[in-house]
Amino acid sequence: MVQRRGKRTVLRSVTFSLDSGVTALLGPNGAGKTTLLETVVTLLPPAGGSIQVLGEDYSDKKGRERARQRIGYLPQNFGYVPSFSVEDFVSYVAWTKGMKGESGTQAVREAVAAVALTDSASVRMAKLSGGMRQRAGIAAAMVHRPDFLILDEPTVGLDPRQRSDFRKMVRSLAVTTPVLLSTHLTDDVSAMCDDVLVLEDGDIVFQGTVRELAAAGASSEEGDTELERGYHTVVSRRGHGSGDQGGAR
Repeated sequence: MVQRRGKRTVLRSVTFSLDSGVTALLGPNGAGKTTLLETVVTLLPPAGGSIQVLGEDYSDKKGRERARQRIGYLPQNFGYVPSFSVEDFVSYVAWTKGMKGESGTQAVREAVAAVALTDSASVRMAKLSGGMRQRAGIAAAMVHRPDFLILDEPTVGLDPRQRSDFRKMVRSLAVTTPVLLSTHLTDDVSAMCDDVLVLEDGDIVFQGTVRELAAAGASSEEGDTELERGYHTVVSRRGHGSGDQGGAR
């Protein structure tokens, strides 16, 4: 897959595949993570190459439309009407997905319950804590019962307790729905992810398990944990022009 922003090539021949569970997307600022996510969720049509998600071919407009209906997406900064209650917010998103009537109402209840916000369903979005607002965002992203859930920096701004609760929730969701999670926090990766993609300068420089990334670390590399050293090692290799993909598979 190739992707551009104007005349600038942001993603170059990106190739990867995802399994079930939680997959982390790591990479420095400017590596192309948001562009990759926006392409996968069909906000941007691919500029070249091929991409298939859930069996749908993105070279075809109808294929992208079908995939869009099966993907749940939580951007880093999602919009909401401050005066809307949690239930109003999730109901509005359900309506945009074409969910109406009793089935739509039931789907909203189930999504709100799945993120443990039933007791706060009538609370206005503006009154929620950061952690509760993120959970409301997750409910909105999954209200149409997606087959694939994509989260962009979901724990930014959360305190340690909120982050811990959020990790548990994502792990529980991943039992039935594959999750792709973009983050800068390696402790989030250690706590809730099964596999890792590392994106650097528009290319995937590593794909493998969390354990494989930790094992790839050079003892001389900077970092306080094995996982951090592994991450810095594979990114440094790219910077030195080796093109090594570590534990790619």
